[in-house]
Amino acid sequence: MEGFFEFAEEGEGSRGVRVVGSELVENYTVYIIEAYVGNFLWKVKHRYSDFYDLHEKLSSENKIDKNLLPPKKIIGKNSKSLVERRQKDLEVYLQTLLTQFPTTVPRPLSLFLHFDLYEINGIAAVLAEELFNQGEQLLSAGEVFIIKPLQLYAVTQLLRHAKYTWVNGDAKTDLGHILDFMCRLQYLKITGTRGPIGTSNVQEHLLPFDLSMFKSLCQIEISHCDARNITGLNFCRNTLNTMTIQFSASSMKDVLVPEALEFDHWEPEDRSSSDYPITAIIPKWKVLTTLDMSHNNIAVIDDSVKLIPQIEYLALSHNTITSVENLQYLYNLVHLDLSYNKLSALDGIHTKLGNVKTLNLAGNLLESLSGLNKLYSLVNLDISSNKIKPQLDEIKHVAQLPCLENLNLTCNPLTIIPDYRTKVLAQFGERASEVCLDNQSTTEKELDTVEVLKAIQKAKETKPKQNNSDKKVTGSVDYQGLLRTPGLHDR
Repeated sequence: MEGFFEFAEEGEGSRGVRVVGSELVENYTVYIIEAYVGNFLWKVKHRYSDFYDLHEKLSSENKIDKNLLPPKKIIGKNSKSLVERRQKDLEVYLQTLLTQFPTTVPRPLSLFLHFDLYEINGIAAVLAEELFNQGEQLLSAGEVFIIKPLQLYAVTQLLRHAKYTWVNGDAKTDLGHILDFMCRLQYLKITGTRGPIGTSNVQEHLLPFDLSMFKSLCQIEISHCDARNITGLNFCRNTLNTMTIQFSASSMKDVLVPEALEFDHWEPEDRSSSDYPITAIIPKWKVLTTLDMSHNNIAVIDDSVKLIPQIEYLALSHNTITSVENLQYLYNLVHLDLSYNKLSALDGIHTKLGNVKTLNLAGNLLESLSGLNKLYSLVNLDISSNKIKPQLDEIKHVAQLPCLENLNLTCNPLTIIPDYRTKVLAQFGERASEVCLDNQSTTEKELDTVEVLKAIQKAKETKPKQNNSDKKVTGSVDYQGLLRTPGLHDR
């Protein structure tokens, strides 16, 4: 949207209103109003009676001239000529009102023009009053507070441009109520929307906003925002223990080290070794143990993970990751979700995931289980919806893992093998009863079949040994016989 971010930086721009048309609804006419502030534009629909009610309130509360509003017409009220004339008169009426209130718009007019939905002063005033009335209750209950990017944008712009904090002298609309609440809030959810909001041209997911006002956040969830337009999240490094960023980021660095955009090279604090000149020392996320960055457009697990050494749960599902990198820095990692990416090989994965207990690799491009055979701490493995070859030898890569209890292989070519379940369970030997395969516990009947398969396999392994032993004895006799054959040495 051309010029959009010019207004985003300016905070406020020119303000105006137009009555751009009308439409007949049942037996009355509705006028289509187009309001705008800077490059923000939206439409509102009102019938004449709504204008009349607005004027009554403004006349009594704000001493507006009673003759300013075009008069009622009973006869021919829906005639084309009357509607066209009234449309022009109503536009002049609204423009006159905005001229009379150049800085703060009275609440009735703000609600009438939907300033409370799309204009930063109106948005902030509504939020401030909500927190004045319910803020303490929300904080004491420890509930997750849900806020829209447009609301954060409004507060950010008002603070950036040092605007007045009261609207119409009403203490309930003071920005201080918002700042006090945000400073103490612990659980926050920011949910944007794709595409225009309501009747406006506002692209909410592209709005910039600042989170530095949040000083006590323990948990944050952000979705459908552009991470590159979010500032101040790094101010929460010392308090956040759970962070979810979805449908918002194209790289992990955008979230974990936004400072990387400003410096040629950086290192985390407490690290002194580097092959490059260090231009910045970046603080670590000291208490962050859970990070969910699924459903983004992340292609690489970059070195920004050095900054999250306390991570125990990491979710990176539904991205475009092709290889497992840099996770050796996460010594405390226990749960890893890499499902629905583009992984095709797992070579050397044990050198990066030494302590992982739960590993989700569903929905990738894997053809083999090789590479998993040294993940000795693994308890839960989901490798469903891949391309694992229909060869029982593949199971040997995981059958010897001493802690493995849950294995999901559904939706793989491997599952077309006849008697697939019992043959797979048989590979686990004495541990077959401990394994839950494809989210189904092993039955007694399956265990009986497994015992039969194990006996058959044992017999097959014993028979070749006996055959080899017989061959050795037979060969010895034949050789001795040849030595006793008369005239053998005379030949």
